[in-house]
Amino acid sequence: MSDLPPSAAPPPASSSEALAPVSILEIFLTFLIIGATSFGGGVVAYLRNALVEQKGWLDEEEFLTALEISQALPGLNATNMSVIVGDRLRGPVGAIAGFVGMTLPGGLLVFALGIFYVSNHGNPAMHSVLAGIGAASVGLLAAVTLQIGHKQLEHLREILLIVITVVMVSFLHISLIIVLLTVLPLGLYVYRPRDKAAGTSTPEGHK
Repeated sequence: MSDLPPSAAPPPASSSEALAPVSILEIFLTFLIIGATSFGGGVVAYLRNALVEQKGWLDEEEFLTALEISQALPGLNATNMSVIVGDRLRGPVGAIAGFVGMTLPGGLLVFALGIFYVSNHGNPAMHSVLAGIGAASVGLLAAVTLQIGHKQLEHLREILLIVITVVMVSFLHISLIIVLLTVLPLGLYVYRPRDKAAGTSTPEGHK
């Protein structure tokens, strides 16, 4: 039995501390496989499956947070995610490994497909293939939206923010930069820390 009093007992490890050390090679290979097997908007589904379900590097909340940050930053969501997760696991070197792994397959494949498309752009079969890939991407994106997005549909305030964003982008065709500059301050205000003395709960206590 430990001689430490209860007050001196070590605190429970956080989710990040509980993770076993991940090698740089594993980070590189994981994102290499994602980059080589995913396509279109469906890459989010592949990221969630690999990072949350297979590797367990992130839980659902952490994945959603990383995805939100990735979408708010310039650049592609997938490459932003690879940098965020790689840095979380192994620092700057892990971020570089994740970024290279994610972008290498796509870069090589796009280069090869670009040459192939230029020489076959008049072939009707090429347009049929591209249409099929587009449909599959929409399906994958819809699936992962339902998987991770249901948590954002539990309260009226989340639904209102989603509706405002959809209306501004899809119906009013407002620039994404303007939408971001409009919805971001609104979201910060809605989720601002609450004062317990005033009788309201903090975001951590408000579920």
